[in-house]
Amino acid sequence: MKIKVILNSSCLVQPSEPTCNGCMPLTESDQTGVLTHVPTIYFYRPPQNWLTPKDTIFTTLRTSLRRVLVHFYPLAGRLRWLDGARLELDCNGKGAQLIEAHCEATLNDLGDLTPSPHFHYLIPQINYMVPIEEIPLLCAQLTKFQCGGISLSYTISHAVADGQSALHFISEWARLARGEPLQTAPFLDRKLLRAGEPPSAQPRFKHAQFDPPPLLIGQSSSENESKKETTITMFKLSKIQVEMLKNEANRTRACDRRVRAYTRYESIAAHIWRCSCKARRHVHEQPTAMGICVDIRRRMKPPLPEKFFGNAIVDVIATSFSGELMTRPLGYAAGKIREAIDSVTSEYVHSAIDFLKNLKDFSMLQDIHTLRTNQGPFYGNPNIGVVSWMALPLQGLDFGWGREIFMAPGTHDCDGDSLVLPGYEGDGSLVVALCLQAVCMGDFKKFFYEDINETKKNGSIIVD
Repeated sequence: MKIKVILNSSCLVQPSEPTCNGCMPLTESDQTGVLTHVPTIYFYRPPQNWLTPKDTIFTTLRTSLRRVLVHFYPLAGRLRWLDGARLELDCNGKGAQLIEAHCEATLNDLGDLTPSPHFHYLIPQINYMVPIEEIPLLCAQLTKFQCGGISLSYTISHAVADGQSALHFISEWARLARGEPLQTAPFLDRKLLRAGEPPSAQPRFKHAQFDPPPLLIGQSSSENESKKETTITMFKLSKIQVEMLKNEANRTRACDRRVRAYTRYESIAAHIWRCSCKARRHVHEQPTAMGICVDIRRRMKPPLPEKFFGNAIVDVIATSFSGELMTRPLGYAAGKIREAIDSVTSEYVHSAIDFLKNLKDFSMLQDIHTLRTNQGPFYGNPNIGVVSWMALPLQGLDFGWGREIFMAPGTHDCDGDSLVLPGYEGDGSLVVALCLQAVCMGDFKKFFYEDINETKKNGSIIVD
């Protein structure tokens, strides 16, 4: 079924009070990697008193957005190019975009609300062909359905905020919409990560995350792989299945009390990595890499403020050969992931900053292209990325009309992208949102659940 979404209005929402003006230097992490907007969508069934008059919800969102932007004023600014494909943030108060639309369908017409092509029409679409100085850093869209249900989606430039910062913003926006005061102001000074400073040293570690990723054996580029059709599937893991994977990953771990047990993330990411190699039918000699996003707020010395607003993350790479991942125990892959994560120390972060500060040009390390194109870096087959949202406060987002009935990441159709999210029931279950080439997804699903069932033969369950 094709749904029809009609745009009613679009406006720029500016802070309700004067804010700091001028240029804000960005960190090296802000300026590299994915610079496009990251979407998230929430679905609600508001009570009747919120539906009349018909502009009540939109007015509440616009008024509270004006107020919250006073505190999160960088989101009302614009990016600006500098020499060497570097960027800075112009805090000019131009505003965030707020869109109102209606849909000639019901929420029931969307089925179980898991990510689908329908989401494309429910999420603000960013035109990356216009100058970057004209692109809002925050765009939100309210869509009303025939049944009285609504969706609220927002998309935030990754050049300005990581996942934790984005969730901090959206939760404070919801608090103000409910008529409550701001709970915690963001910490906006990026100089803690040496933003705007000149290079002061050479890197002290190797930083493989900035090297080109492995290619399929026999191919000289990723062009053919990047053109293949992809599909998105949500894989549910019950608490028992999560514990089974963790048990299996730890089954062959050295019996050394000083060695920490592999975590849920390490175990699940290892399982995803191994299943992707099987589903893609890699030869045993195929090099493969897994991208891991590590939050550095507590790894820095001294630690960053908890509400540091920006990109307090470092990407690291776990590498192996597909044959070893497919034939050796799950703990082998989990060990590779643990090794990559444990490499991220305060010294390592400063070395990565030094590496980037010494580069003359960032363009080869940036993905500034819109989704559904073959432009920009390609990190798909034979590679994969597994991002954890397990610890983020994704659910229970109440703007005054009650908590959502469902939330999901927006459309992400890059081969190999995956997210691990908390299950909606709050019972310890998890959900893996995976984008893979369409021809591989059926086999992936088969291996994903068959391999979990195989773990029943191995030992008892470890509980967190």
